[in-house]
Amino acid sequence: MHIPDGFISPPVAVITTVISAGVLTLSFSKMGKDVKAPVIALTTAFIFAAQMINFPVAGGTSGHLLGATLAVVILGDPWVATISISTVLLIQALLFADGGITALGANIFNMGIVGVWVSWLLVTTIQRLLGGAKKRLPLAAGITATISMVSAAVSCSLLLIISGTATLNLVLPAMTGTHILIGVGEGLITGSVLRYLLVTNPDLLPNDESKLDKWLVPVIGTLLVAGVLSLLASSWPDGLEKVAENLGFIHLAENVRVEVPTPFADYQISGINEQIGTSISGVLGTLICFGLAFFMTKFMSRKSA
Repeated sequence: MHIPDGFISPPVAVITTVISAGVLTLSFSKMGKDVKAPVIALTTAFIFAAQMINFPVAGGTSGHLLGATLAVVILGDPWVATISISTVLLIQALLFADGGITALGANIFNMGIVGVWVSWLLVTTIQRLLGGAKKRLPLAAGITATISMVSAAVSCSLLLIISGTATLNLVLPAMTGTHILIGVGEGLITGSVLRYLLVTNPDLLPNDESKLDKWLVPVIGTLLVAGVLSLLASSWPDGLEKVAENLGFIHLAENVRVEVPTPFADYQISGINEQIGTSISGVLGTLICFGLAFFMTKFMSRKSA
């Protein structure tokens, strides 16, 4: 669902950038001094790594984790979750050419704002309806993740419609139908990850920063996802790309060229074997996401103290 350059009009790009910048500024101001930077950083790194793994769905289309519900549940705060998802999108756009530079505000709006806040509202509501028991959390989050994915896809469709890129009667059902299927995968992955965390770490992630042994499995697991499991990703086009091909506006991505150096474009490294390049770029991207999220939240939490 990463919108590339050229899919949305300049006014839509500017408006979504202003909105996203405003929400991010507010998110940082809402972040308390007691935030756990390692938990935020590791969650951000895992979402980056997990988004590298495209899984196949029907019709030659693939999808990948959005991660909004996962971030909301683990971090327990939609403001911090917005920062986490936005950090991933920023690194993807600037270093990996995954999502357009001019469309970064739109991507943050769809995934980091709509996806996150729908997740927050739904997961708390569904969890309450299920009785509030912690063991029900993976089910509540799985249902929420599916709906969150579709909500972000609808938001993306509306931006394409407003931009004049596609008509409502074509793009909305196409994007919704495709992302319902992707959303099912999102829900299963989200529920499974949370089920595992509840079994191994009842507090979802270790809260004692001094006990490094508790961090060993999550850290190694995240690096394995980025460096090894990413090699198993489906090569089929993702939901938005497939819809763009079917509706005939895929060429618009070629009309806008934003000349920004992207050292790991398409998750590759120039001059290195494709699979090795994917592994190295995935691990480096994961570490960069971790470092940026860690130092950013540390700095901003001290500023708000």
